[in-house]
Order: sequence, then C-alpha cells, then structure tokens
Amino acid sequence: MTSKVWFITGSSKGFGRVWAEAALARGDSVAATARDAGTLADLVEKYGDRIAAIKLDVTDKKAVDAAVAEAHKRFGRLDVVVNNAGYGHFGAIEEVSEQEARDQIETNVFGALWVTQAALPIMRAQRSGHIIQISSIGGVNAFASLGLYHASKWALEAFSQSLSIEVAEFGIHVTLVEPGGFSTDWAGPSAKISQPIEAYAPARAKMAEHPANSVAGDPEATGPAML
Repeated sequence: MTSKVWFITGSSKGFGRVWAEAALARGDSVAATARDAGTLADLVEKYGDRIAAIKLDVTDKKAVDAAVAEAHKRFGRLDVVVNNAGYGHFGAIEEVSEQEARDQIETNVFGALWVTQAALPIMRAQRSGHIIQISSIGGVNAFASLGLYHASKWALEAFSQSLSIEVAEFGIHVTLVEPGGFSTDWAGPSAKISQPIEAYAPARAKMAEHPANSVAGDPEATGPAML
C-alpha cells in the first residue's frame, strides 16, 4: 500500500490525536496541527521525520495558508485533510453573547473553510485528494442549549455538500463524519459555557438527562475506521 500524507487539525487530543497516531502507526506521514505544538512532542520523538508538528490557530487565515504550504513543502503532496479542530459552546440562544457566537462560528466554520481553501489548489494540481470534515450528530439533530454549536455544524455540512459536487471532477472526495457521544473532552475542558439565565434551568436539566449523555464510545476505536 502506498503511504499517504495527512493534514490533521486539532491533533493535540481527542479524535485528532487518535487519528494522527493511527496514520503514523500505519506508516503514513502526518502534518499534525495544534494551538500548542508542544503537545505533539512525544509523537515527533517516536516518528521523527514522518510527522510535522505545526502550531496553528485555524481562525487565523494567514496562519492556515502558511501551515498548509509548510506541510506541502515538507512532504511534497497532500492526500488527506481532516478538519477536526473545533469545540462545543453550551448556552441557550438568549444566553449566548455576540463574542461567543462569533468565536463558535470562527472556529467551527471559518477554520474548516480556510483549511479547505488552502488545500484545494494542491489537490486540484494532483488531481486527487480526500477532505474529511468532522461534523457531529449535532449537524443532523438539534438539542436545547447547543444552538450555536448546531448552527456551526449545519453550516459545515452545507458547504461540504456543495464542495463535494464542485471538486468531484478533479478527483477530490469529500466526506462528512458525524460522531455521536464519545469519551473526549468535548463536553469537558474544551467546552465553552455562556452565563446562564435562570429561566432556562429546566431546559438545561432536561438536556442533561438525555439518554445520549449516558453513552460514550471509545475514541481509540475510531482509528481503523478513519484509515
């Protein structure tokens, strides 16, 4: 099997970390990005030249362009781009501040858009490539207290469906991945929470009791499926 070159955002932990490790273990090369590239030091030590640890804030378009260019220069091609960087914002629609709303969309939508746009000229020139957009069950269904998160994932789903039609003739494939509940820190340290309004306490309580919150898959099990 010919080895592949991956570009994975949000690689410091969770799904991104699992997928980066799985690709490297198979013998592929990975440009792994994170806000703190130091979190990838152990992978660099283990896999050497097959991993490029790149510091990246996906909301910074110039930084995204530079990161993708760096990965391409390092490895000579880009076979798989995984737009994984993102987070969940918890808050009823009335509770969410303007800045919180902008931050959620900047990361989950524009971040994926900037990476996709930067990678496309390379993939078009190759006449091949695979863009994997990490959406969510929240890109299909909606629940209370996650309105802005749902909005971001539905936007990702929409532009990715259009993209898949636009790039098919160039040999580029687009895949949407919609995970359900997994034991990542999505609802823990990575989450952001709006200042609560007491009137919405019952809705929050109902959301917390949802059956989906009691079921959590193992992120490690997703590695083989991703490959």
